[in-house]
Amino acid sequence: MQTVDNESRLNKSLVIDIDFWRDRFVTKNELLTFPSPTIYVIEKNLYFLLRNSTIKDFDRKYKMKPSYLSFDEYGTTILDKMLMYVNNCFSIEDFDFDNVIVPTMQAITTVCQDKVQTKKITELEAIEW
Repeated sequence: MQTVDNESRLNKSLVIDIDFWRDRFVTKNELLTFPSPTIYVIEKNLYFLLRNSTIKDFDRKYKMKPSYLSFDEYGTTILDKMLMYVNNCFSIEDFDFDNVIVPTMQAITTVCQDKVQTKKITELEAIEW
């Protein structure tokens, strides 16, 4: 049976979990820095994801709940932010459509094989407090 506890244990090591990328951007003083305001890999492969998607009628039960749609489509909630991004939705309150774009899991797996760009710690600016 799928539970939140089981899913969180599974998700903690999945490369497709956006929170997993946090450690790539931690500086020596434990502050975070990000190279851009968007998720580079998803942004870079947006048209690939769109080309390998299906357009589905939006079920009202997913209004403001992209994690529910992610769970029903992929069996995990961690792809909710990707669903928001490909549907050009930048706020959970706007997650309400007539039709929704749903990339295939095969396309997502292909995109995840792309590497996230990282900066070496020595290249990061030091922050003086």
